[in-house]
Amino acid sequence: MMKMTVIGTLFAALFLTNPVQATEYIYRDIMANTLAPEHCQIETKAKENASKNYNIDRFSKKFCQSQGYGWHVEEVKSAGNTVCDSCGNSQESKCRQEDVVVTCKRIKPGTVGMLPGKG
Repeated sequence: MMKMTVIGTLFAALFLTNPVQATEYIYRDIMANTLAPEHCQIETKAKENASKNYNIDRFSKKFCQSQGYGWHVEEVKSAGNTVCDSCGNSQESKCRQEDVVVTCKRIKPGTVGMLPGKG
């Protein structure tokens, strides 16, 4: 019975405390191009590989990380356009995505308990 009283008091204290303030973020939109692979492929296969979600997501992560410490991908707004450069062979090319638009976010400094008594 004593344990129930302690647990009940603990839950009551948790519910009556002030709510924690929401974390604030800084957002930044970035437009960049992916890199073409080193090897040539048949053009249809090269276009397919360049526009795959895996490829877009991988480069989007790199775009945001290049902004500095703490930047993460919020969303990919546009996958951009597929652009191909032909290799020596007329049927083979290297393709990449141009003008990929990504929204990156970072926690706003000072909003997550870094400065006691502030906020």
